[in-house]
Amino acid sequence: MTAARTATVTETAKVAGGVLLPTLAGGVIKRRPAVMQLAQRLQLDRPSVRVVTQLRDKYDGRPLRLRVPGRSVALALSADDVGTVLAGAPIPFSPSTVEKRAALGHFQPHGVLVSPPEQREQRRRFNEEVLEPGHALHELAGPFAEAVAEEAGRLRESPVLDWDRFARSWWRLVRRQVLGASARDDDRVTDLLARLRLDANWAYLHPRRDDARREFTQRLQAHLDRAEPGSLAATIAEVDGTTPAADQVAHWLFAYDAAAIVTFRTLALLASHPEAARTARADQSPELQFLRACALESVRLWPTTPMLLRETTEQTEWGRAGTTILVFTPFFHRDPTRMSYADSFVPSIWLDGRAAAQPALVPFSAGPAICPGRDLVLFTVSTLLAELLRDRDYRLSGAELSGAELSGAGLSGAGPLPASLDPFHLRFTTHTPEQEGPPP
Repeated sequence: MTAARTATVTETAKVAGGVLLPTLAGGVIKRRPAVMQLAQRLQLDRPSVRVVTQLRDKYDGRPLRLRVPGRSVALALSADDVGTVLAGAPIPFSPSTVEKRAALGHFQPHGVLVSPPEQREQRRRFNEEVLEPGHALHELAGPFAEAVAEEAGRLRESPVLDWDRFARSWWRLVRRQVLGASARDDDRVTDLLARLRLDANWAYLHPRRDDARREFTQRLQAHLDRAEPGSLAATIAEVDGTTPAADQVAHWLFAYDAAAIVTFRTLALLASHPEAARTARADQSPELQFLRACALESVRLWPTTPMLLRETTEQTEWGRAGTTILVFTPFFHRDPTRMSYADSFVPSIWLDGRAAAQPALVPFSAGPAICPGRDLVLFTVSTLLAELLRDRDYRLSGAELSGAELSGAGLSGAGPLPASLDPFHLRFTTHTPEQEGPPP
């Protein structure tokens, strides 16, 4: 990596106003539906990517130090640098940054992502023992799949599927998987988490809700103490008992919210690409590899973590110790100079090695701090999609977005997929594949 360059005041202002502000406005810890709807209408990610592209071209991809008073902040502009930074966790590129500690402290101050080095290794090991990264099928895949089938069956009863209906079933499923069947209807525990996460969007600018966090933790711990068979809570009871489990589980629930968004966006892509939907429906592999690829492609097109952060623990080429490194994933995930498929839906890249050859395609981050729940999330998303698609076709309805736009074929013919996609206002109508005529 070459030494970092320094942005002008004007360039720093462009990054702040054109990249950071839209990202923060959308909600980095808990998405804001109204802002996401506006972002889709105005396609706000496209000008954000344009700002970073111009800087990459001007500075030949070198790291760019931004002029931020009192802080050392650098923007990554090279895919290879992204790979190097993510591979260097936790030293010298720590995933625990000032902003993350302030934000996640609202509901999980002892989570592995914001843990100091002396505690991180033990907590990371705890997460991996329970979540089993590297295994396409978790040891609880059987009971988890049964829960998915039951919740999907309820969703399939209606000819219309919107976000509110989907989200209710999703959280029932998640609570069953993580906390046990007895927690299925405990909306309160996840509603409290949602409130705390909305506060976390403001990081250190919002006061802590100590009463809400106390109630959330107590309800969560009660479910964990029950250790109901067939749930992650039961697995937790069998592993290291010195790790603050409630904070780790709070992060899992947080991550499952992003997985819900991925599921709904993937369904929209499949509704707009009939051939891919047919391939998905025919996928009989135990790991549902094609549907997993579709989900990964959804995250490539619309990253659920638009800004990855790292903080240097020592002096590096990026700057002094304590430098915050920004990785704007929408730019790297749709870089046409590296990927001919940048703005298209091409699930096969996740199966034939093309995605693996791109160090900045990071749907679950990468390196030692890669999401430990990635395989369990992909299992849940793909299994639910398989159940929904089993004998149903889905078509987008309503005025928010057309299937033509999501297929890359709007009124002007073939074109790039939307840069911004709001999942909260997607609406589907369903019918059986054999049915003639329009959906009901």
